Amino acid sequence: MVLVGSEIKSLRLGNANISEAYCKLISGEMWLINMHIGEWKQGGNYHNHKPIHDRKLLLSKKELRKIEKTTAIEGYAIIPIKIFQSDTGYAKIEIGVGRGKKMFDKREDIKKRDTERDIRNL
Repeated sequence: MVLVGSEIKSLRLGNANISEAYCKLISGEMWLINMHIGEWKQGGNYHNHKPIHDRKLLLSKKELRKIEKTTAIEGYAIIPIKIFQSDTGYAKIEIGVGRGKKMFDKREDIKKRDTERDIRNL
């Protein structure tokens, strides 16, 4: 990931949220969109970063081609799974390629959720 100094300091404190984030291939580069990294409190106003903005992911050409082939099929999406710090101190993000649920899958999950809630309330 390409980060600014205050972003990495805030990440080390655990001020990151990838629940609404997704990845997108734009002109041969992978971008992480909608990820929230909280502002670093000691950064002040001038030296701080925006909490939500597009961040470039650093991938090799081989990895980009592989992901591009799998997402060329309609219905697939690239999502961030987890964010972590490597042994060398670099911030890294694990991404995955997945397919959305079908309508009947959603109905089954809603039914299970409702029955579990009813059982808990009894």
